[in-house]
Amino acid sequence: MAAGGGRRAWVVDVEKTLKDADASVEVSLWQRHCIYRVPACIKDLNPKAYRPQVVSLGPFHHGDPELRPMEEHKRRALRHLLRRAARPLEEFAAAVEDAADRLESAYMDLGAEWRGAGGERERFVEMMIVDGCFLLEVMRVAGAAGKHVDDYAPDDPIFSRHGVLYMMPYIRRDMLMLENQLPLLLLETLVAVETEKPPGWRSTRSTSTAGQYQPRPGPRYVPESMDIIRSVVVLRAAGIQFKPSKTDSLHDIQFRRGVLSMPPVAVDDSTEYMFLNMMAFERLHVGAGNDVTSYVLFMGNIIHSGQDVALLSSMGVILNAVGTDGEVGKLFKRISKDIVVEADSALDRLHQQVAAYCSEPWRVFRAKIVLADRYFKNNPWALPSLTSVVVVLVATVLQTVFTLLQFFKDNGNGSLAAPAPSPK
Repeated sequence: MAAGGGRRAWVVDVEKTLKDADASVEVSLWQRHCIYRVPACIKDLNPKAYRPQVVSLGPFHHGDPELRPMEEHKRRALRHLLRRAARPLEEFAAAVEDAADRLESAYMDLGAEWRGAGGERERFVEMMIVDGCFLLEVMRVAGAAGKHVDDYAPDDPIFSRHGVLYMMPYIRRDMLMLENQLPLLLLETLVAVETEKPPGWRSTRSTSTAGQYQPRPGPRYVPESMDIIRSVVVLRAAGIQFKPSKTDSLHDIQFRRGVLSMPPVAVDDSTEYMFLNMMAFERLHVGAGNDVTSYVLFMGNIIHSGQDVALLSSMGVILNAVGTDGEVGKLFKRISKDIVVEADSALDRLHQQVAAYCSEPWRVFRAKIVLADRYFKNNPWALPSLTSVVVVLVATVLQTVFTLLQFFKDNGNGSLAAPAPSPK
C-alpha cells in the first residue's frame, strides 16, 4: 500500500492496461505498423544513412531546422496540384481525416503531438496533405520526365528540368529513408479525390523484391556454408560463369550447370542508403522477409577486392557509377557487417551448391593453375624471382652432393663408415 493507505498509482496504471496484453489485441496493433524509427543499435553504425538531408516526409523529421527550406516548395507543389485537379482543398482534407486513424497507426512510436482529436489531429492532417501532394508531384515530374506536368516555371528550382537534374537526386535519396516515409494509403486517398475514382492503385510498389513472403524457420547468424564461399575471382578460376539475370528481381539468382545468374545492380551514391534502409525495414517489420539482407550478404561474401567487382562489371552484373572498383568492393563489405539472416534461405542453399561445385578435385586443381598463371602475368617480376630461388636451391643441393661425393672419394671405398684404427 502507498503512503496514506491509497493504492500505488503505477499499480493502478498497469492494471488498466491488462486488457491490452491479449494476443489478439497485440496482433492487430503490430499489423498496422509499417513505418518505424530506426533503433540506435542500427543507426549508430552510420547515422547519415538514415537521416534525410533535404526534405522531410511524414512526422518523424518534420520541423528539423536543416529541412525547413523545403517547406515552401512543398506548399507550392500543393497549389499546383490543386489548380490542375480543380478540386477544393476541403475535399482532400475530409478524405484524409476519414483515414487519419489508419494513417496514424502506420507509424510506430508516433509522438503525442500528432495524436488526438483536437488540434493535434488537424496538424497531422495538414502535414499528410502537404507532404503527400509534394511526393505525388515529385513522382510525376521525375518519373515521366515531366511529360504530364508542365505548369511549373522553366526556372523552378525543384520542378524544372534544371531542378530534376540537380535537386531530384537528393530528394529521391531522402525518399529511401525508412524514417522518412508516407503510408501508401495516403497516396491512394489523395489520388482518389484528385481523379474522382475509388482508391486502389498500386503502381508504386517496387518490383525488385515483389513476391509473396513465405515464412521460414527462425533467424540465426550467418550460416556456416556462407563462410566457405569463394570470391568471384576464385569462382571464375574454378570454371563458374557469371551472367546478368533477365529480371532485376532479387529472387532471380540461380546456379545451373556452372552458370551463376544474378540481377544487374547499378551502384551509385544512393546505393548504400537504399540497402541499409531496406535491411532495417526487414529487421523491424515482421513478415517483410529477408531477401535484401540475404542478397547483400551474398554480395559481401563473393566480393573480396576490386578485382571481383571488375569481373562482375565486365559481365554486366554490376553497373559501377560510384567510382573505382575498390570503392564498390568496400561498400558491399561495409554494409554486409553485423547481418542476421534466416536459416535455410534460398541463397544459403545456393551457397552450398556453389561450394560443392567448386570442391570437386579437378576444379580445385584448375583454379590453382588459373590463379597461378594470373599471378605471374600480373606480377612480371615474380617469375624471375621464383627462378632465382629455384636456381639457388638447385645449386645448394648440387654443392651438397659434390661435397658428399668428395668425402666418399677421400675415404677410398665410398663408405660412410669410420676408418679402422691402426695397430699399435
